[in-house]
Amino acid sequence: MARKKQYNEQEVIEKAMHLFWKNGYEATSVRMLEKEMGINQFSMYASFKNKQGVFLKSIECYNRQLHKIKSKLANSQNGVAGIQQYFYDFLDFSLEGISYKGCLVTNSINEIKPTDVEILEALKRFANEIRNLFVSNLKQDDLKKEAIVQKQADYLMNNLLGLSLASKVFDKTQLNNMIEITFLHL
Repeated sequence: MARKKQYNEQEVIEKAMHLFWKNGYEATSVRMLEKEMGINQFSMYASFKNKQGVFLKSIECYNRQLHKIKSKLANSQNGVAGIQQYFYDFLDFSLEGISYKGCLVTNSINEIKPTDVEILEALKRFANEIRNLFVSNLKQDDLKKEAIVQKQADYLMNNLLGLSLASKVFDKTQLNNMIEITFLHL
């Protein structure tokens, strides 16, 4: 007979997500996860298979936490202005709670090895979802050609990733300046 879980899976994954966000994937050990999540290694492996499984669930949790601002962008009818608002909303999200935490996905991209294919794919899916929202909003300008829309979406993704890293170093005024310049000529 299988034992009933003595913990709320969503709660322990949220704790793991914050630990990965703070320390990074490589620097977060299974022992650290056990302590932070409040479950033993056996329970962790039974529920998530391994550290990678915990991390993948953490990325899903992070994606759910961004749902509100992603939905706002998905429903925006403001084209470039809607994307710019997403940048401001994302900056607020990345700075709330723990100061200078940046973006879990961006932080992770910097350290994941090319052999961690499943993790890289999850991170790419996450980034492409945001990029696709940028494309949809850019296409609201009927005068923009498809090639320009694609290039601008790439440009915006690059700037969003850079903003995420910059949020770990610069103050809010500097970060807002970066957003303003990003959108100056779009």
